[in-house]
This record gives sequence, structure tokens and C-alpha cells, in this order.
Amino acid sequence: MSKRFFQCGILGLALEILWTGFLSFRKRERKLTGQSSLWMFPIYGCAALIAPISRLLKHSSILVRGSLYTVLIFSVEFVTGTLLKRKGACPWDYGDAKYNIDGVIRLDYAPLWFLMGLLYEKISL
Repeated sequence: MSKRFFQCGILGLALEILWTGFLSFRKRERKLTGQSSLWMFPIYGCAALIAPISRLLKHSSILVRGSLYTVLIFSVEFVTGTLLKRKGACPWDYGDAKYNIDGVIRLDYAPLWFLMGLLYEKISL
């Protein structure tokens, strides 16, 4: 496996733990528990695929690049979430969220994935 795959996997896990810890803060939970799943490492590691795409898009606007990364991240999230859900192993369930697709994608997370894609682009250069 490539160095970028590991970097993307670790970065994704770390940011997810920070994100879920922040959400527990908003719920006024004093432990500020952040969590993730080992399944998320290879899923976030797939962001290493952004490197060759970012080289192709280097002259495109930030809006075009971020939007494409968002679509790609949603695609990976949908495929992996659907496969893991079939096996009873999906670590996330967005079924109660207002803007969800099959409980594995939250459309209201698009701005987060937009920024995350641009962050992965920066570490992939």
C-alpha cells in the first residue's frame, strides 16, 4: 500500500474522532468521546485517489475541484456503506437524518466533504 493511502486513512480517522468528539461537546457530554471504526481506515485511505485527479484538475477552479471531490467522496461512502450495511457491519447510520440516502449518505454533509476533498488534495501534492 502506498504512503498516501496510509496518510489519508490516518487523517480521516483522526478528523472523524475529532468530529464525533465535537458532536458530543454539542450534546453537553463531559467525556467528549470521539469514536470511529477500523472499517473507516481503508475507506478514508481511498482518498489517495484524489492525487491523480487533482493533477488533472490543477487549472480548474476551487469550486469545480471541491464539487468533484464531494461527488467522489459521496460515491465511495455510498458504495462502501451499502456493502457494509448488507453484512451488518456499517459503522454509521444516517437513517434518522433529514437529507439521507439509504441511511448511508447525508447530503447536508456536502460542505464538509467539499472541504475534506480540498484538504486531501493539499496533502496529496
